[in-house]
Amino acid sequence: MSARRITLLTQADCALCEHAKTVLAKVRADHPLDITEVDLTSEEGQRLGAEAQVLFAPGVLLDGRPFSYGRLSERRLRRALNSAPAAPPTTEPTPH
Repeated sequence: MSARRITLLTQADCALCEHAKTVLAKVRADHPLDITEVDLTSEEGQRLGAEAQVLFAPGVLLDGRPFSYGRLSERRLRRALNSAPAAPPTTEPTPH
């Protein structure tokens, strides 16, 4: 099973960010996760936050797609990780 990519958008002095880190550490024990933390106030963080419509920290992107912001639900994350990963979009037209 390949690692799922998690991007965690955080900011300083954020209790919900600490909660998200705790949840990710627990889930990582059962699922291969590649976690990248990005400061929401950085240039990259602002770009990712705007694209994902993250209103406040912490923001979580799962495999590059918006997943949640605010308090991270361990149950919801586990459910998403247990589902089959989404297939990448195809660039070839579908035959009729």
